[in-house]
Amino acid sequence: MAQYTIKELEHLSGIKAHTIRIWEQRYGILNPRRTETNIRYYDDADLKSLLNISLLNERGYKISKIAQMEKGEILETVRQLCDQPCECAHHVSELVAAMVDMDEYKFDRVLSKSAVQMGFQETMQEVVYPFLNKIGILWQTGNITPAHEHFVSNLIRQKLLVAIDGQTARWKEGDPVYILYLPEGELHELALLYMHYILRAHHQRVVYMGQHLPFKDLELTYEQFRAEYLCTVLTTTPEREQVQGYLNKLSERFPDSTIYVYGYQVQHEALSFPENVQRLSCMTELIAKLK
Repeated sequence: MAQYTIKELEHLSGIKAHTIRIWEQRYGILNPRRTETNIRYYDDADLKSLLNISLLNERGYKISKIAQMEKGEILETVRQLCDQPCECAHHVSELVAAMVDMDEYKFDRVLSKSAVQMGFQETMQEVVYPFLNKIGILWQTGNITPAHEHFVSNLIRQKLLVAIDGQTARWKEGDPVYILYLPEGELHELALLYMHYILRAHHQRVVYMGQHLPFKDLELTYEQFRAEYLCTVLTTTPEREQVQGYLNKLSERFPDSTIYVYGYQVQHEALSFPENVQRLSCMTELIAKLK
């Protein structure tokens, strides 16, 4: 069972730590435990309870009223609220709770419901990416295991693959080519798959090379297609101190291509981007360029 500090609950629920303490003292909504060294901590049940309380509070329910509700009543009220369309924050909270329980049925139901209500692209932007940001906090604090990460990644990956498979290719001969790939050693594919979906949705010609592509194979693919665009995501690879050299290498080897780079490893200010290399801070930037 995971253990959370009050600051971690704040990040995950959106409720300030000061407010959580007041709610505990006045209404007894949570009952934190203490370690042998007398440090307060919370567990998975506390997190899920606070997510539900946060959801009701955002919708206008006073905390004094929530505190009087039975647990089953809270759950039923939350369920009714989450059945309403386009409640993005609610969907994100539901996904966090489903991940903690590793509940595949609930996780799939939330994503499917959101896609029907909002469309797939909006679901990715407004639900999946905020959710991934939240589990990034859990990962950094050691409150989820690699099993949790694989669980959610594979379910989201399945949704992306189905969505891409359902698209009709509408490019024609002579259209610019986008090569999408992850560098050798990089396995985090979700962002690249979403990039694939966006490009296909805008009727672009995509050559998808996927994970762990050796540089020589990237060169061979480029020689065959003479691609106008290269797109990659650097999440863990290369190492931070090697990123600048890798960007320079891409620029020098493919001087006639525009190179889009995205991911954690390129989101820091110390990097200098060659003229033909462009950093994407978020996927909406790519959508704006295509428009």
